[in-house]
Amino acid sequence: MASWLLALRLKTLPLALSNTILGSVLAAHAQRFRWSVFLLAAITTILLQIISNLANDYGDFVNGKDTSERIGPQRMVQSGRITAKTMLRAIIALGIAVSATGVWLIVIGTHGLHTLPILIFVGLGLAAIAAAIKYTVGKNPYGYRGLGDLFVFIFFGLVGVMGTYFLHTQTGNWEVLLPATAMGLLSTGVLNMNNLRDYEADKNANKITLVVTLGPSKAAYYHAGLISVAMLMACIYTLLNYASPWQWLFLLSFPLFLLNLKKVFSYKNSIELYPELGKLALATLLFALSFGAGLLLG
Repeated sequence: MASWLLALRLKTLPLALSNTILGSVLAAHAQRFRWSVFLLAAITTILLQIISNLANDYGDFVNGKDTSERIGPQRMVQSGRITAKTMLRAIIALGIAVSATGVWLIVIGTHGLHTLPILIFVGLGLAAIAAAIKYTVGKNPYGYRGLGDLFVFIFFGLVGVMGTYFLHTQTGNWEVLLPATAMGLLSTGVLNMNNLRDYEADKNANKITLVVTLGPSKAAYYHAGLISVAMLMACIYTLLNYASPWQWLFLLSFPLFLLNLKKVFSYKNSIELYPELGKLALATLLFALSFGAGLLLG
């Protein structure tokens, strides 16, 4: 059981929930919140994140990318604590489970709508499952080609926030693109931190992440850009929808991001970034919670 708890990487789950929380709060602000949608979206998101974690553990081992140089959490397949065959079975089982919750979510969220929105969400759901698995699994994983950042931005930001909002409200709102972009950029920042930490190991294993392509120095400026533009998007949304000073509550998360940036530009050894990854994930969750609380209090 302990091995499976480590494989699940529970510390990543709050970050995964951030986009569902933000999309749901935006729907609540529009007076269209539904508990059934929120709960099913949360469960589906958690399952997708767990699948991604297990697939990453499995895929890096099968593709020979896990080496002794890794600084991050111990991999269960590489260490022999879980066999590759057992891990694959778990991924398949969870894939079936998330398909079931995803279908249920789509049925509830699109009830009464025409066929097109239903088909779009079915397609997005299948794409999300594929993205969770194909990051490191298969013959040509996109995570080894520097595309991880793009997929995180799309699914943790645009799809996660805007999709959740639509399933609550059954309507679109272009302004939701702003906080969705902010969440996508911050989530991408978490991945960038992970890749900065693993730079040497990934480079030696020929795992081409964006950090390996850019190099640590340029990746630090890229990191600053992600966080800066995310905050800008949140500020623009607030100005466009300003009604109360409470809406600036998310500014409380700013110091945490500034501390993170300070570390990114000053670290001497990659191991120093290990605790920063969790801190940035929690800062992103705090941003989502404070942004949402500000909207509701305002």
